[in-house]
Amino acid sequence: MPTRSARTTAAALLACLALLLTGCGGAAKKDGEAPRATAATTAAGAATPGWARDMATVRAGALPAEARQTLELIDRGGPFPYAKDGTVFSNFEKALPQHKRGYYHEYTVNTPKSRDRGARRLVTGQGGEIYYTGDHYKTYLAVLR
Repeated sequence: MPTRSARTTAAALLACLALLLTGCGGAAKKDGEAPRATAATTAAGAATPGWARDMATVRAGALPAEARQTLELIDRGGPFPYAKDGTVFSNFEKALPQHKRGYYHEYTVNTPKSRDRGARRLVTGQGGEIYYTGDHYKTYLAVLR
């Protein structure tokens, strides 16, 4: 017969598994809100590309409308509204995996009511990676399509 400690541990593990499988986060409710990370990183490991497995993720459809518009522009190859769109992103913060210079490129995500380019960006990698930052390179979400 299992000990009380073993039963408690098993129950805690089952609760954690249930939480991961049902998801702890979700899409933002309004276009102006930042998207929240989902449990896709661990719960759907097989469906998550290798480059995104160790990061918080967001489905492209859950991004703010302006980020989805920028994704469409990237897919079409432009034209882009800002001169810095498509330029090399150097990853000075080292928040993304390290690659040689020129691997990443950045694109502005319009921020309504902002007087300048705002803080939101999409960063793409040569291997097909897409990252979203809503706080000017402090944190990133891996964008899953």
